[in-house]
Amino acid sequence: MTLAPPGATAPALPDPRGPLSVAAVDVLRGPAVAPPPSAIHHADPYGEDLQLALYTLYEPHYRGFAETPDDREWDHELLRLRAALEDHFLEALRRDVTPARDVTEAFDALLVEPSEPGPGSPSHYLMHQGTLTHVREYAALRSLYHLKEADPHAWVIPRLNGRAKAAMVAIAYDEFGAGHADGIHARLFALLMADLGLDPTYGRYLDAAPAPALAPVNLMSLLGLRRALRGALVGHFAFLEVTSSPASRRLAAAMRRTGAGPAAEHFYTEHVVADAVHEQVVRHDVVGGLLADEPALAPDVTFGVAATAMLEDRLGDHLLTAWRTGHSALREDARHPATTD
Repeated sequence: MTLAPPGATAPALPDPRGPLSVAAVDVLRGPAVAPPPSAIHHADPYGEDLQLALYTLYEPHYRGFAETPDDREWDHELLRLRAALEDHFLEALRRDVTPARDVTEAFDALLVEPSEPGPGSPSHYLMHQGTLTHVREYAALRSLYHLKEADPHAWVIPRLNGRAKAAMVAIAYDEFGAGHADGIHARLFALLMADLGLDPTYGRYLDAAPAPALAPVNLMSLLGLRRALRGALVGHFAFLEVTSSPASRRLAAAMRRTGAGPAAEHFYTEHVVADAVHEQVVRHDVVGGLLADEPALAPDVTFGVAATAMLEDRLGDHLLTAWRTGHSALREDARHPATTD
């Protein structure tokens, strides 16, 4: 199947959801003055308006928007607004998560598979009872990350040394196709979307994505862009790699059961094998190498794990609450993902 590269066409700016995202869009469109940080103080740090504003302000560091000149990426008003939004989000995360006592405890907990599906486990739900509509909604929302898969983690590479850097590059090499464009994981996800009748255009489902789907992607960008949070980014990355293989096995089964298509199934079977290997490398060499060089970053690593877990749980709760009550997990004004028909 021939697809345009996921980032070949810059998406349109999203429809704002409140004053903060209005300000973000205004700053990106041209000369505009960002609201003072005090205007952000009472905003819900996990809410629709703030999360969309953050996502919008991060995008110039990725593919940008069709209406936004490339030089807006480093506009001082954009950076001032983004920093204030980030600080509010980060303050809430530090208040609301409880990191493990040490790195070993953090990762040991992730390696325990529950005997019964948890209340916020979309992969269990999709494997056992999800419909093709649920699978399509899940893919549409996850496309916000998977069409830029591994990009935010690449920012940490120049901030690592020795063993940690070498191991991170080795994992990234796999994520980016091991030298073959057809194997780039973002492209594999685009093929998954096409199998499901979804539009694989980069950014297509941003307006359909509720805040719980935006927040995990924003966390990656926040941690990746701040050198001071390199330990938390490593913890975040390790969480994804450690938990990916068993979840991917369940999602591959869901694709088979719902008849999603061969490319849809292949995306997850690829991750079952690859991420089982990556789990060992990231724990022993990326995390281990980082802490051998900078042991003081251990609390940041555990914070990254805990913050990621909390936001993934929030997304899982959102998905399952909607599906179990017969509702769509997409935003109300964009409930049905557009197909490629």
